[in-house]
Formats: sequence, structure tokens, C-alpha cells
Amino acid sequence: MSSSPPERRALYKAFAASLSGTSLEWYDFAVYSSAAALVFGDLFFPGSEPLTGTLQAFATYAVGYVARPLGGIFFGRLGDVIGRKRVLVATLLLIGVATFCIGLLPTHAQAGAFAPAMLVLLRFAQGVGVGGEWGGAVLLSSEFSQEGQRGFWASAAQVGPPLGTLLANGVLAVLAGLTSEEAFLSWGWRIAFLLSAVLVAFGLLIRSKLEETPVFLELEAKGDRPTAPVSEVLRTETRPLVAAILARVGPDVLYALFAVFVLTYATKELGMSRGQAVTCVLVGSALQVGMIPWSGWLSDRYGRRRIYAIGAVGGAIWSITFFATASSLATLLPGVVIGLVFHSLMYGPQAAFVSEQFTARLRYTGSSLAYTFAGVIGGALAPLAFTYFLAKTGTGYVIAAYIVVACAVTLVGLRLGRAVRDEPSDALVSPA
Repeated sequence: MSSSPPERRALYKAFAASLSGTSLEWYDFAVYSSAAALVFGDLFFPGSEPLTGTLQAFATYAVGYVARPLGGIFFGRLGDVIGRKRVLVATLLLIGVATFCIGLLPTHAQAGAFAPAMLVLLRFAQGVGVGGEWGGAVLLSSEFSQEGQRGFWASAAQVGPPLGTLLANGVLAVLAGLTSEEAFLSWGWRIAFLLSAVLVAFGLLIRSKLEETPVFLELEAKGDRPTAPVSEVLRTETRPLVAAILARVGPDVLYALFAVFVLTYATKELGMSRGQAVTCVLVGSALQVGMIPWSGWLSDRYGRRRIYAIGAVGGAIWSITFFATASSLATLLPGVVIGLVFHSLMYGPQAAFVSEQFTARLRYTGSSLAYTFAGVIGGALAPLAFTYFLAKTGTGYVIAAYIVVACAVTLVGLRLGRAVRDEPSDALVSPA
């Protein structure tokens, strides 16, 4: 079924709004992740062993994931009750303000315990915003799409994280290259956070011109909006929620290794420079910008679960290979790139797979709950666990075993989940 030119324009606008908004929000989230791995241990948690300081910095990193369920519950409910568009403007504004304020924070040397306390609070606000963002961004593009194309179009929200990571690490790399290490630790890192104000203003401009999705407008016209979507999801769509949560664990853990923890592993264990470590993540993230929508397209053609499972199995095997071979830039770079390729094979189909598990009237809430609770189980704990295991054992093989288990959990989720492919677009309203 082909769409009319106005429908195509609406789809392109939704794709652009989903892609730009999530990219900007993930810039904010990723710039914190990189700073936690590179400088926050020294600035906000001084006076301890290097890995201990990093562990404490990653604890504040984890706060952003722990806060996500609150954002998912609050904003997910609003998205099913008042619509996708208005909620997405609010989430973008919240995370942008929090990130800008991090750039203004005093360090521990300047303000004592007040500094890390405020860092945790602002990280919490970031997490609440991201928790409400993902579900709406996915629905924004998928609910405008046509039959047999949802995997590709829904992947717009999935391209946001690597684009945001690319932009965040790129800005930090430029700042680190233009300043001395002393200047970078003093004020250079702040510029990356303060730039958030400009980027969020751009995203708000795009989203303010957005139309509401046709699926929500149809529900609104029928008077079929839920009054208590959170309790209704927990009561009536338990299996879809469990399936979606489990399916998301493996990708989150794999990403935590190859886009976050690898910065710590390369600098503190392999003795590489910050610039070399960041370069590896930049190259891998750049490749993901194309790999993720291609993986979404593959899921339209060959099935969500098949492509997703290939990524899970490949990621588990590759994590073992990575720690056996990574020793220098020549081996770390392909290790990170291949790891993020397997992540893309899971992450590309993920948006469509998760959203298709839920009925339309509960889809924002269900998708947000799955995304945020899986983030706590997977993404929040992984960098902490990786740092702890490395400090205690001095080897990466325990970390690889952790990833193998996480990918196995994902396979269980895929098996429990509902398989959808090439069904009519009206199935988005009432999946069987």
C-alpha cells in the first residue's frame, strides 16, 4: 500500500523529529557517560584509587538509568492520555536544562560534598527525561509508517544514541585536542555540557511543528484513551511487557561495554590515551548510523526476531574474542567496531519489536516501561559490574561471561515475544 504525498511528508517530518530529538537527548546523556569515564572520577570523587573513583562516577551514571522508570511511568502515561507530541517537547526540555546545569557545577575541590550531590540530582533529572523520550520517539515514526516498513521507520529513534554518542565524543575529542590536560580538567569539559542549550533549542523548533500521530488521533476520536494505563499494562499485558524487557537487556549490556566502559578499559588497563579510546568509539558509532536503519530494514524483510537473535548470538561470542585480542589501537578499533555491529543488529529491529508487543491504547506506556526497566537491569548495572570485576579479577573474561548471560536473557525475551512482520498498518491499532 503506497501513501499519498501529504502522508509521506508527515512521515518524513516524524522521522526527522524522532531522529533529531533522540540524537540531541542522547548527546546530553552520552556526554555525561564519556565524562564519567574520563574526568568525573578526578573532579567529583577525588582522594581514592583511580578505578574506585571511576566506580563512583559510574554510580552516578547508573542513577540516570535508575531514574528512567519514573520518567517512563510519568511520561508514558501522559503519552497515552494526552498524545505523543506534547510529551516529547517536555522530555527534550527537561534533559536539556539538566545537562546545561551540569556544565555550571562546581567541583569537589570548590564545593566539597555539595558538588557530587548536585551531580547525582541532575543526572537523575536526565534519566527521567530519557525515560519518557524513547517510547514516544519510537511511536512518532512507526505510527506514521506503512505496512511492511515499520522496522525501518521506527529505527529513527534508535539512530539517535549513536549519533548522540558520535557528537558527544567528537566534541570532547576536539576539546581535549585543543586544550592541555590541565585546561580540559579545569574548564574544557564544561563546554560540551553548555552546548546542550543550543542543540536543545534546535530540537524544540523541529518538534513544535510536529503533527500528532494518526493512530493516537484515531484513538482520541473513538474515545478509547486509557485512564490508568500503567496498571492496565501490568494487569492485561504482562507477557508482552516481560518479553520486551528481557529482549532489551542484551543490547544495553553490549552497548555499555563497547561505547562506555571501553573508554575506561582502554585508558586504565591497556595504557592508551584518552584520544585513542574516544576515536574507537567514534568510528564504531559512525558505522552504527547506517547499520541501525539497515538492520531495521532487514527485520521488515526477514523478521524481527531472526535479525535480533543473530545480533545477540554474535555479540555474546564476540565479547569473548574482544578480551582475548584487545591489546593496542590496532586490535581495539576493530574490536569496538565489530561489537557495535552486533549491537546494531539487535538495536535496529528493537523499536518495532517492542512497540508491536502492545495494543495502541497502551503502547506509549508499555514501550516506556519495557525500555526503562530493562535499562535498570542492563545498562545501569553493567558499567558498575564491569569496573568491579576488572578491579577484583584483573581480567576481562568475567565481563565477557556477564555479556553472554545478558544475551541469553535477550534470546528468552525474543522467544516469549509476539512475532510481527509485514502486517497491515491498522494492526498497530489492535494487535492480536
